[in-house]
Amino acid sequence: MTYPTKALAPLMLEDYRKVMVDHRGEEEQYSYEDIQNCMKKVIPLDLKQTIQVDRDLVIRAYYAGHVLGAAMIYAKVGDAAMVYTGDYNMTPDRHLGAAQIDHLKLDLLITESTYAKTVRDSKHAREREFLKAVHKCVSGGGKVLIPAFALGRAQELCILLDDYWERMNLKIPIYFSAGLTIQANMYYKMLIGWTSQKIKDSYTVHNPFDFKHVCDFQRSFINDPGPCVLFATPGMISGGFSLEVFKRWAPSEKNLVTLPGYCVAGTIGHKLMSGKPTRIDLDKETHIDVRCQIHQLSFSPHTDSKGIMDLTEFLSPSHVILVHGEKPQMSFLKERIESELGMPCYYPANNETVSIPTTKNLKISATEKFITSCSTAQARDSPQKSNLICGNHLSGANGDEKLAEGILLMEKSKDAKILCEDELLQLLGAEGHSVQFEPLLRSRIGEAETDIVDNLASE
Repeated sequence: MTYPTKALAPLMLEDYRKVMVDHRGEEEQYSYEDIQNCMKKVIPLDLKQTIQVDRDLVIRAYYAGHVLGAAMIYAKVGDAAMVYTGDYNMTPDRHLGAAQIDHLKLDLLITESTYAKTVRDSKHAREREFLKAVHKCVSGGGKVLIPAFALGRAQELCILLDDYWERMNLKIPIYFSAGLTIQANMYYKMLIGWTSQKIKDSYTVHNPFDFKHVCDFQRSFINDPGPCVLFATPGMISGGFSLEVFKRWAPSEKNLVTLPGYCVAGTIGHKLMSGKPTRIDLDKETHIDVRCQIHQLSFSPHTDSKGIMDLTEFLSPSHVILVHGEKPQMSFLKERIESELGMPCYYPANNETVSIPTTKNLKISATEKFITSCSTAQARDSPQKSNLICGNHLSGANGDEKLAEGILLMEKSKDAKILCEDELLQLLGAEGHSVQFEPLLRSRIGEAETDIVDNLASE
């Protein structure tokens, strides 16, 4: 893990466990003690730091944007190399920079494809539209619910709103729902080095995550009169506190729900994005009248289709696999990658196996004695030019090819090497043997021919 991921992972895992067990009543899959034991096994790494995991596997992390600590992983086993991106963002936002990676020789790129068919418009235009919608709602006395993931979008939008509130001299409260969001915010303050260049530059004067107009939210505030803006988790209104607030605020026409990111099918967020419903049935007994305004605006930290194509073209892998996307959109992107970039592309379903052909190059070392014998033979045959081509094959200046005899030794769990005959005998503890052919005298040749004719006749 990167260092920020190592810091944040226990918080995220514990929050997930609590939601599953305490709020949904599901069976506990792991305990807090399990999380602690898991974290003891973590090896933290810096960006572009190369880790030799074992004899064959090498990995390296590259900055992915997306969320604090997110990384793309380069992995190499022998001569086979690949990059697995996880989630990444090819454009910088207000708090994180764009993904950065070296130009690598790859057999395979495995890339996310959340927005496989979407090309987003100008970020500044989206920010203006978002601020306009929020300002209009609170000016009319309404409440704004922003369901956002605790890590990433909440910080970016708080920076945006805090700056706008300052410029417009607004006194309307902006709230964070207590808990994970506040803890995550603390780590953003501590890990400034992983944020965007703009944040780093302003940090010497002011920590941008010390929000002047943002304060903690108490549950008792839900029914308070007057306008406000509230960031609540989870981001898709799939349960938790954002759902609790949505139930209370959705029936009022003055209020606004703004959805800043991607929502999975089946969640309330997805239903709201698919077309404004007038009523949502949570179960047979629970119904929500939806009279509030719905505003959808993509502040997702995922790259769009242009970003995926740009990264794929830059890395130029031999093969591409798309993951983390919806099948129709992935099919569309696969066709683009194959037709425009000429790369074989796959989007396997869960549990489906894909075999990727790679070229296997075997590294062979040569003993010093063998190299010396090659050089000696070469110099003798062609004193004007000495050219060792591949360890067992020599080419003289006149084009005549000379063979330098060597033995290829391959032992289990050891590197292959070329050595001289006497070196092999010494290694095996054996003595050398030779077969000597003596020329036959003319008289003996005649006798041999007669014997052969007689044998053929008898047969």
